[in-house]
Amino acid sequence: MTDSPLPGAPFPLDLHTHSLISGHAYGTIREMAQAAAERGLELLGISEHGPGIPGTCEPIYFSNLRAAPRRLYGVEILYGCEANVLNDGTISLKTYDDRVDYILAGIHTQCYQDAGRARNTENVISCMRHRKVFFVSHPDDDHTPLDYERLVQGAKACHVALEINNSSFLKKEKRLNCVENYRTMLRLCQLCRVPILVSSDAHDPDAVGRFTEAAAFLAETGFDRSLILNTSVERLKAFLRSGTA
Repeated sequence: MTDSPLPGAPFPLDLHTHSLISGHAYGTIREMAQAAAERGLELLGISEHGPGIPGTCEPIYFSNLRAAPRRLYGVEILYGCEANVLNDGTISLKTYDDRVDYILAGIHTQCYQDAGRARNTENVISCMRHRKVFFVSHPDDDHTPLDYERLVQGAKACHVALEINNSSFLKKEKRLNCVENYRTMLRLCQLCRVPILVSSDAHDPDAVGRFTEAAAFLAETGFDRSLILNTSVERLKAFLRSGTA
């Protein structure tokens, strides 16, 4: 598939979504996949929350992913985890991390205490070094501020992409300074040639493949489409194959 226009047709893949297994989402894996098929997606990533988020699955869930379906309603399915960045610089998925296709590492205030801009950034970069961490989820909230120059440099060194999270634009009042933070991050990503991942962060089938706000923002900023991983399935898979992050 050729690159999708910005804005306009949806991207052909959505890698950051949650089923009801995460404890605070509202669709089964099959319902999420059916929604993806209805929106013309080629690939869907199910990335349940890792340990530490109230109500999420136990690590045993990740141990048996070999039994999970890899194609539903004509959509290819990958299985990941949105693991929590912890205050000791590790991710919260300590076992069965080898069973997932990818990990998004993200700060969630339910299990992270703000340690200041410098230490927060160090903790995220430390998590980037895990071999299955290929993405940092929603690095946009000044309730746990980040040093974006160091973050982008760390992402480049670790073969990690930074996420533009559509859900953050829908709740800007809760994500402190997220729009300006994304503007800064995108400028640095373009300068340093660091790729990004655009995600819905869907917690319900209706939100799967919804990128409207993020796509409009990327168009507004004139961001280089060659750095957007989810403009094609082939580009995303090549990124997952190409490094040892």
